[in-house]
Amino acid sequence: MNTIRPCGCKGVRTCLSCEEDFQIAKPSLQEQFRQLEAWTYCVHCELFQPGWDTDKGQESHSSHDQENGLPLSGILVQEKFISVEEGAQLLKDLDDLPWDISQSGRRKQNFGPKTNFKKRKLQVGNFAGFPRTTEYVQRRLNDVPLLRGFQTIEQCSLEYDPSKGASIDPHVDDCWIWGERVVTVNCLGDAVLTLTPYEPQQAGKYNLDLVDEYQNELLAPLLEEEELVKYKGKVLRIPMPNLSLIVLYGPARYQFEHSVLREDVEERRVCIAYREFTPMYINGKDRAKGEPVTEKSQIFWEVK
Repeated sequence: MNTIRPCGCKGVRTCLSCEEDFQIAKPSLQEQFRQLEAWTYCVHCELFQPGWDTDKGQESHSSHDQENGLPLSGILVQEKFISVEEGAQLLKDLDDLPWDISQSGRRKQNFGPKTNFKKRKLQVGNFAGFPRTTEYVQRRLNDVPLLRGFQTIEQCSLEYDPSKGASIDPHVDDCWIWGERVVTVNCLGDAVLTLTPYEPQQAGKYNLDLVDEYQNELLAPLLEEEELVKYKGKVLRIPMPNLSLIVLYGPARYQFEHSVLREDVEERRVCIAYREFTPMYINGKDRAKGEPVTEKSQIFWEVK
């Protein structure tokens, strides 16, 4: 079904509504992933430990075997990045803005340039900057050592509604336009980010072929094939606590697909995703094309 359905879903993307209305049988990703060897990220050890349940994984930190924990470069989980009061106000401010329907049971608020990933075309489009009410979050990102120099060029609010079976399928964020650091601030609700090793498919998927052009500038080097072998047959689970900051970069960003399973959304979840340019658009061959977008990204407009 390649037409956009009333719920916003299209193609293989589905939610509970269109699965019922159009009798779409969607295989359970959770059931598929449960067949794999599960490892849970401990934010204290900064290692993966055996197990599926991320809550139990944090609770059992004191008994973790750190020598046998599974490392993976490119993950930052910073709890309490925003306060309870800030989270409540941020949520109110976002809800004062219009939400647009999206796919897989989600709604979104997108502030950024117009992009065509397949044709690698960038346009300013209607991008006029970001809501003033969210400015302080962007400013705070630069207080995180890993995010020094991070210039947001797309800010996207995402709402996950469990009554719609909201989720996001496994994917790698586009590598032509979105830079290394994939940033999420959780405003409401706990959830889990699930990682599985990416197995190369058709040429050009996710524009991963372009990573070679800026691989030497990555903050964490990519894993060699012999290093990736130890993740084969495994599923990696990263807790995304309410009010936390999550950053993927290096191997976790480029060599693994990430997803949010519908079973891991037990309450309304709202987060804000932030994206930066790839080096080509910052100081490389496409800098001139990126400059109009960068100029717009300096603007914060008053919400009326």
